[in-house]
Amino acid sequence: MYMQFRFIPMLLLFLSAILLTATNLNAQVYNPEKVNSKALKLYQKAMEQAEEGLFPEGIKSLQDAVKIDPSFADAWLSIAGMFGELKNYEQAVLNYEKAKAIDSSYFRDYNLPYSINLAGLGRFQDALKAIHSFMTINDLNESSQRASSYRRKTYQFAAEQATDTAISNYRFSPVNMGDSVNSIVSEYYPALTIDNQQLVFTRRVGNRNEDFYETRKTAEGWSLSKGLTGQINSNLNEGAQSISLDGKWLIFTGCNFPEGAGSCDLYISYLTSEGWSEPQNLGNKINTEFWESAPSLSPDKRDLYFASRRPDGFGGSDIWVSHRLPNGRWSEPENLGPEINTSGDESCPFIHADNQSLYFTSNGLTGYGGDDLFVARKGPKGSFSLPRNLGYPINTIENEGSLVITADGTTAYYASDRSDSKGGLDLYTFSLREGVRPTKTLWIKGTVRDSKTQKGLPSAVELTDISTRQVISLVETDETGNYIITLPTGRDYVFNVNRKGYLFYSENLQLSQRAPDSTYTIDIDLQPITKDASIVLKNIFYESGSKELNPSSEVELDKLVELMKENPTLRIQINGHTDAVGKAADNLSLSNGRAQAVVDYLVKKGVQPARLSFKGFGSTLPIADNNTEEGRAKNRRTEVKVTSE
Repeated sequence: MYMQFRFIPMLLLFLSAILLTATNLNAQVYNPEKVNSKALKLYQKAMEQAEEGLFPEGIKSLQDAVKIDPSFADAWLSIAGMFGELKNYEQAVLNYEKAKAIDSSYFRDYNLPYSINLAGLGRFQDALKAIHSFMTINDLNESSQRASSYRRKTYQFAAEQATDTAISNYRFSPVNMGDSVNSIVSEYYPALTIDNQQLVFTRRVGNRNEDFYETRKTAEGWSLSKGLTGQINSNLNEGAQSISLDGKWLIFTGCNFPEGAGSCDLYISYLTSEGWSEPQNLGNKINTEFWESAPSLSPDKRDLYFASRRPDGFGGSDIWVSHRLPNGRWSEPENLGPEINTSGDESCPFIHADNQSLYFTSNGLTGYGGDDLFVARKGPKGSFSLPRNLGYPINTIENEGSLVITADGTTAYYASDRSDSKGGLDLYTFSLREGVRPTKTLWIKGTVRDSKTQKGLPSAVELTDISTRQVISLVETDETGNYIITLPTGRDYVFNVNRKGYLFYSENLQLSQRAPDSTYTIDIDLQPITKDASIVLKNIFYESGSKELNPSSEVELDKLVELMKENPTLRIQINGHTDAVGKAADNLSLSNGRAQAVVDYLVKKGVQPARLSFKGFGSTLPIADNNTEEGRAKNRRTEVKVTSE
């Protein structure tokens, strides 16, 4: 219902191939009318077994048949078709080739399913040869022409991709997550918290109901999975979920709920002390009378990506995004546009913790066949790049479903029904190819408190890229002041915390030249706006030895402008400080000039001059040791001091 797995049964392809052309038996070595009668009975038995889905039993019957009559080409072809049903491409190809060795002319009609199994093995050039041979048959019916043209297109794409050494050298080795996670029924749609300690997934219970289960990382591996507690699981179908990176929200798909607007709607549940809360429908902006599913919540909880079949898209299922408004409601969804969406089906969006890399499935973009996985990158202005296929063997001739990727960008989780499945779909993990990885992302967590009472404060926590001035994340703490915010590496950031009635908190995080290996815990004490309260502006930069402000300072300065506008009676003094290098008089002049430059910027932005003053202190008020570079850097600072509320 949620993961749209589609396939063309290999056996049906084989059985229908007999009808594709008019066969001239007299010109062929193999004659079906001369098959041994005992072998033919076993063949008929195998066909009955196949109709019941008993492919291993059918294969055994056919293998007994070819022992009696080794030239029984149709039996070899049926063995190949059944192995294809079981996705055992190697055995399928082997048995097709045994039939081909008996009579290549008779075999020509079966080059289509043969090519599909070759492609299943990644032998795309061989698959191309087989499909070209098939397409030389005269009088192919329209259905066969469409099928072969489609396959030729996918094989050509795959063969071209194989020339990329990054793809051809990639070793894909999915590992089954084991008995503690997987069961004899299907598990799918994994979702991870930012710390990679909790994994939530959908399990099909009793082959009809879908519920949520979770497993947690332990020293020994993953814990025994169990159903989510609280009011979230029911006798209705809940699935296709997205858990917020802090593990506090769960947005999911509920189908045929009594209050639903359409067949499948999106719902939200919150983690409480008693477990997960009773789900709430996300409302008529998100949900329509049509199908909505596959939600993915951005790391800052501001954007909700999802799939919908509403009619004003580009066709089939499209990916949309809705933005959370200041009042907590969701905006009218926006279609991600023709760069992402096609006349086919796009679904299973996953926005990574870097808030830039969007992964999704599509059968409308050129790929290997069926639903392929793609990635698109968000640019500075919010638009996405053209999608990139994740390549073989992540993508195959089968239909790929949803995947999630850890914050460090290296490890992916997805569902598949591989040969070592415990039953149905299982959850697997694998190392993601470097070329399609997201940005390595760490995180900051902590608590925002009142500096005097030490009580937690609900506040806004913002992370801004200094160079692009793009807000990377903007999150709200919970009611007790706890927060978690993602931190893509390789950039320099302005880190601010804001709450009305308080001076904002300022931090500078320089990660462009280093890749830290651990997360940050930053507990923040916000100072109420009172006389003599002060803060250091840690993202104010000047040209070396100059009073001129560096343009990268504007992110922080604009926060100061915002503070002044929110508090129209507030008066402040800008204090400038330097290190002890150089002459004291020069340092005093420099610090005074820099403080004045900040005031000039504020005035230019509309702050009344009467509310502002400035003073330079040179190196007279150090806060660190001037004998070290680290200490000197701390002493070179710009402060804001409240002179009047």
